[in-house]
Amino acid sequence: MFRSLIIPLVFVACFSDAYATLKPVSLFSDHMVLQKGATVPVWGTADEGSLVTVQFNGQSVSAKTVQGRWMVSLQPLPYISKGQEMKIFAGADTVHIQDVLVGEVWLCSGQSNMERQLGPRPPQQPIYNWEQERDAANYPLIREYYVPLKYSKEPIPDVNNHWTICSPQTVSDFTAVGYFFAKNLYAKMQVPVGILFSAFGGTPAEDWTSLAASEENPKLKDMIANYTKTMSGPGWKPQGQCIGGLYNGMIVPLLPYAIKGVAWYQGESNNDRPAEYQEVLPTMINNWRTAFKKPDLAFLIVQIAPHKGMTPEIREAQFLVVKKVKNTALIVTTDCGDSADIHPTYKQPVGERLAIAAEGLVYGVKGEYSGPVFKAASPGKDQITVSFTHTGTGLMAKDGPLKGFEISNGKEWFPAEGVIQGNKIILTSSQVPHPTLVRYGWSNVPHVNLYNKEGLPASPFRNISN
Repeated sequence: MFRSLIIPLVFVACFSDAYATLKPVSLFSDHMVLQKGATVPVWGTADEGSLVTVQFNGQSVSAKTVQGRWMVSLQPLPYISKGQEMKIFAGADTVHIQDVLVGEVWLCSGQSNMERQLGPRPPQQPIYNWEQERDAANYPLIREYYVPLKYSKEPIPDVNNHWTICSPQTVSDFTAVGYFFAKNLYAKMQVPVGILFSAFGGTPAEDWTSLAASEENPKLKDMIANYTKTMSGPGWKPQGQCIGGLYNGMIVPLLPYAIKGVAWYQGESNNDRPAEYQEVLPTMINNWRTAFKKPDLAFLIVQIAPHKGMTPEIREAQFLVVKKVKNTALIVTTDCGDSADIHPTYKQPVGERLAIAAEGLVYGVKGEYSGPVFKAASPGKDQITVSFTHTGTGLMAKDGPLKGFEISNGKEWFPAEGVIQGNKIILTSSQVPHPTLVRYGWSNVPHVNLYNKEGLPASPFRNISN
């Protein structure tokens, strides 16, 4: 007689030859969302040497257990919006996983502005309009798998959690930015959306990167040495916090789940090291692309919002990473900040712009998916002409004349008047003859209003990088 097991199951933290039962990792549990159109790994543990078979949507694939672990791969699946059963069996053991969907799966990660859930978190201010958002969150095809906050010096294979169906009763615990992203993606695509919610407040990007990957980048040698020195200094109280600690504790448990891309909102904790961040973030991106076995894995990077403590250099670092690293997009938030609150409450536009970026960059939806991006500056006699890409159907100044531009001839900076001509802007100032330099939104709390006519804001920039 077959013996059914209930999902989620407790996972033994290390592999050995002594497993008594068949156990998929907890990612493979009731209400999960699998990625459409991709090879889908399914894995777990079982008795050594046993043959494990996974059956789903007409497919049946098997693999032998080696060192207590098994893994099979399902061939690419179509969208499935009506829950199906996945059956996993080995010998006399059988696992039935119910209500399985196939759609679009995104990893939502970063620090506190991604970690912040929709519901209240005193003493932080409430998310704008959160109660109305909660009451309208009847989206059974949106599901979330939450990864608990965990630093670890060693890789953790499973966090023993489960999938949650989005509803007015559950959505308060969803990542707010991730929920608004999923809600907008679902509205456009009308397919299941799965969120892997793995974010931890107050954490730098190097903690989300494996130590081995950081060590492979010679430009990060000093960072690693300084980090190690700080962690072992007098008076330091160990917290498990270490380079790679969040990669081990909050990313490894997801590997190599099939996902479409990453929505990344982080950078506040690297604010005082922006030049270094230009190396750290690409290193992390490459690390994750390798780990998820997807070299072109999309990264949607949310730019740090205006705040009195956030410098323009950290936004520039994010801007330059997106220009350098393929298959990435920048989500600009110059109109979503709060000068006095590092956790701005207006999260809806962030999620909406993430969805727009995903549609354009990943899903091939026609239309503009980015705000205007600085391309070049051409000095003239008494003016400087700035050109942009991602101008869409045209540039526009929102709510009045252009603001936020400054020009210089190598001495002082002065505010500039701007005139839009096609995908270019002509800048002048009576105080700056022969201008050669331009910058836009170059302050901790920029007051800017350049958009394209699709309603997406331009990123702050300067035409020098030092």
